[in-house]
Amino acid sequence: NFTELGIFSVMWSEHCSYKNSRRELRKFPTTGPNILVKAGEENAGVVDIGDDWAIAFKIESHNHPSAIEPFQGAATGVGGIIRDIFTMGARPEFCLNSLRFGPITHSVERDSVEAINGSRLRGASPYQLSPKAQIAANRRLFTGVVSGIAHYGNCIGVPTIGGEIYFDESFEGNPLVNVFCLGILRHEQLARGAARGVGNPVFYVGAETGRDGLAGASFASRELTEESREDRPAVQVGDPFKEKLLLEACLELLATDAVAGIQDMGAAGLTCSTSETASRGGSGVEIDLAKVPKREPGMTPYEILLSESQERMLIIAKRGKENIVREIFAKWDVPCAEIGRVTDDGMMRVRSNGSVAAEIPAKPLAEEAPLYSRDAKPPSAAAGINDPSYDDLPKIDTHEALRRLLCDPTIASKNWVYRQYDHTVRTGTVVKPGSDAAVFYIREANKILAATTDCNSLYCALDPREGGRIAVAEAARNLTCSGARPLAVTDNLNFGNPYKAENFWQLREAVEGIAEACRTFGTPVVGGNVSLYNESPAGVVDPTPTVAMVGLIDDEKHITTQWFKNKGDAIILVGSVAGVAGSGSSSAAAASDRGYNIGGSRFLKVCFGKKVGPVPKLDIELERAVQNAVRDLIRLDLVTSAHDCSEGGLAVALAECCFSPDRLFGAEINFENRGCAGETPASTEAATLLFNEAQSRVIISCEPKNTERVLSELKSKNIPHAQIGSVITDSLRVTVNDENLSWRVAELHDLWWNSIRRAVESDSEPIPSL
Repeated sequence: NFTELGIFSVMWSEHCSYKNSRRELRKFPTTGPNILVKAGEENAGVVDIGDDWAIAFKIESHNHPSAIEPFQGAATGVGGIIRDIFTMGARPEFCLNSLRFGPITHSVERDSVEAINGSRLRGASPYQLSPKAQIAANRRLFTGVVSGIAHYGNCIGVPTIGGEIYFDESFEGNPLVNVFCLGILRHEQLARGAARGVGNPVFYVGAETGRDGLAGASFASRELTEESREDRPAVQVGDPFKEKLLLEACLELLATDAVAGIQDMGAAGLTCSTSETASRGGSGVEIDLAKVPKREPGMTPYEILLSESQERMLIIAKRGKENIVREIFAKWDVPCAEIGRVTDDGMMRVRSNGSVAAEIPAKPLAEEAPLYSRDAKPPSAAAGINDPSYDDLPKIDTHEALRRLLCDPTIASKNWVYRQYDHTVRTGTVVKPGSDAAVFYIREANKILAATTDCNSLYCALDPREGGRIAVAEAARNLTCSGARPLAVTDNLNFGNPYKAENFWQLREAVEGIAEACRTFGTPVVGGNVSLYNESPAGVVDPTPTVAMVGLIDDEKHITTQWFKNKGDAIILVGSVAGVAGSGSSSAAAASDRGYNIGGSRFLKVCFGKKVGPVPKLDIELERAVQNAVRDLIRLDLVTSAHDCSEGGLAVALAECCFSPDRLFGAEINFENRGCAGETPASTEAATLLFNEAQSRVIISCEPKNTERVLSELKSKNIPHAQIGSVITDSLRVTVNDENLSWRVAELHDLWWNSIRRAVESDSEPIPSL
């Protein structure tokens, strides 16, 4: 019947079934000695952190809803991921996010984003807006999403303590909103989402069911079009205060031993929660829709089952303990209704007004959607995109280039964003947003955790396999620079329509790159999310396989931040000035002869409007060696700061090291005789040395008394390194060969600190509604 067809439409949608990606996901390493719940087993992965404590964490997307209704789309994304965590029996401790938007500033990249053949590389105005109006629309999405995240996280009392944001034309009309949450639990508190125990009562708890979010899973499984504006009813509406009550009630109930199973109602709502719990438990579930709390009259079985109203849970209670459930939810003033029971026939059976509205085998519905491996082929433009002509670039003043890069919203300070988040609620935030990784102290467990989200979407557009490898490497590098030992990964794979061979090829390549790197770093993938069909009338988004990684800091004194601490400290580069040179085309080979590769760099994108490769090549064994060496130096108390080199290269990394929240520092840097691979310093232009984004590089500082020991430790491990300068005050002074460069740090900091604020406050015309 129609209701059953609707049930299959959501449960076998891409959003719920992963029918086009599940075979690829099997390539990830998912096991390890500290993994308690593996990827795909439950709502979130669970990792042991010692002393009978564990962490549950996961990242998920809310891209399509945020494109249509940015505030509610982002807010309910936060609410959904928090429910996934406390469903496991864990108390949510903090959130991160990874966001992508179209450009919010007028610049060379807005006017001349060039790919091969001089053609525009995506980014045509998706709704036929003028360039000025398109940027205003991008700002509307950006400010709406940030407001939604802040609203929900602040109200529910879970701090948002870090993340990343990129801006690029490919995300116009289709922003990416990926939200990560981590919670803490003792081993014995682990809850499961399985309907076990024939005859056990099934309870519906939480907000009443309405028509909001109707068939949202199906909406998220197709491309955005001009008509998508009419899909606002498919966007859920959240209430963080209701979720706070629901959270506390559920955790209190889980402590009573009255629960046989628990599942949140997320995508596909009541349909998904009943069928999945029955399937996991090897049982059936029968429910009566007349008993479901509803806030709107006249709702049909189709609407009740497919509604994605927020702040709702399904609880399978143990027989005889029904009153415990009712008393606890009454105490917290949360609606609670017994709507059904567990059966032994393996069926998901739905009754309405005395008749059977739907009857479907639970296991095939939840677990046996057809799986596909789509045709895959590299984009026809790939060869040209990776054939830059470095010699054709116009000369640019290096002073001005650094200023432009620090103004670039992708690189600039995100303080305008995170000052809207209550990042200190729960009082566990040790390192506030702005450093390489967020650091959080969990008092009840006496554990210090570090977490980060990373992905360079441009790298993945140019070379998805290498981009996937680099995403994992950079996440691990960020944790290392904070003093943490990486533990495990959760990922969010954001790609286009899988039926298009080029898009599926990108997905496959990125997955294989991530899998290879995770095996090397010993960081199994414990869960995540796949978001496909990220396309608008402008085209497909740059592939964005976001990697969220969690690490453990063994001792409080090992907590390290990226900022210089003392005037006179030595500055040491761990890794090579140019890292591993690119390879591929003849022009890339010419760059390799010079020892530098600026392909895929923000320098090319921001200063010249070019999205071309080849991207930096990652020597993964060198990367692992560099990270191990830096962690060892931190554990030996020899390091006062550590900062990885990523977007913007050495120059941007050095500037960021100077921007301490406590006071501004400067640096005296000398790159004379610091060549690599036999190059002569005279052959190297300052810009290519300072702005290339070679991998496996960390800038550390140490007290003068420890300099020789640090250099000796690095030499004994055969790690490339060089003492490149010292910390001073007021200015950043860099010498490259005979070229002397100098910037006032206060000026650079002003550009970097205020760039996003000035962009969002500069609109002279109303921001259009889409």
